[in-house]
Amino acid sequence: MSIKVFGHKSPDTDSTGSPIAWAWYLSEVKGTPAKACLLGEPNTEALFVLKHWDLAKPEIIGDVTADDKVVVVDTNNPAELPASINEAKLQAIIDHHMLVGGLKTKSPIDITIRPLACTATIMHDLMGADLARAPRGVKGAMLSCIISDTLEFRSPTTTAHDKAVAEKLAADLGVSIAELATKMFEAKSDVSAFSDAELLRMDSKEYNVAGKELRVSVLETTAPKVVLDRKDSLMESMVGVAKEDGADQVLLFVVDIIKEEATLLVPNDLVRQMAEASFGVKVSGDTVVLPGIMSRKKQIIPALKL
Repeated sequence: MSIKVFGHKSPDTDSTGSPIAWAWYLSEVKGTPAKACLLGEPNTEALFVLKHWDLAKPEIIGDVTADDKVVVVDTNNPAELPASINEAKLQAIIDHHMLVGGLKTKSPIDITIRPLACTATIMHDLMGADLARAPRGVKGAMLSCIISDTLEFRSPTTTAHDKAVAEKLAADLGVSIAELATKMFEAKSDVSAFSDAELLRMDSKEYNVAGKELRVSVLETTAPKVVLDRKDSLMESMVGVAKEDGADQVLLFVVDIIKEEATLLVPNDLVRQMAEASFGVKVSGDTVVLPGIMSRKKQIIPALKL
């Protein structure tokens, strides 16, 4: 049985491309049959990346069984993984997020968590010289993952090593990072086909802050007006999404990639109080602009408080 390699729910580019890269490595280099999987439909940017590099969309799975061998990438948070993850035979974790805790294994496993902007950067280092054997699509997926997670090096999570690896991959592939990034961000910004609920869940993660269960959603875009024009209906939809997902509140940060700022929707007093306590701002309407805020991992989650 092949090892199933997957990232978090609501797959973005890193949680789509990195499973493809690592499944290739396990299968073709290590001789261990593996296949990439997804825990939901990939976002528009990830779908563009698959098409651009001529990669097949991985199978979408809903859960795992006790017989499944799995490798988890781009997360270590049980809330972002299948319900039965602790029943499966977890083989390894490759991640760049804070250690959450809660995963259980049946035997010792390999765990690699490094303070880099992207899982694909870590995989580049783990693969070493063997990456030279990778097909163009795998290298392209890895480059795209780094561009996405660093917002073309604008994100404060970006390290010099992430940038160096991306530039190395781009040179090997003979592509322009700037041109690829523009196409990727255009694809990410096209949200016209999505319902409000889908937008609120598209790039979201669950956290407990000050005793409140939060779904913290981030929409990174070069066209924030398209999203903000829907703010009234998005705020109305937050109530239903929170109830369905067992959360107290949905927080939606609309990140303007070009201006390098985030706009937080403020539907009620709870979010207003949290925004003022967390970011030192005064909220007077139903939105508040947060200059320089780009990263959920590094700037939003560590700051959230009541």
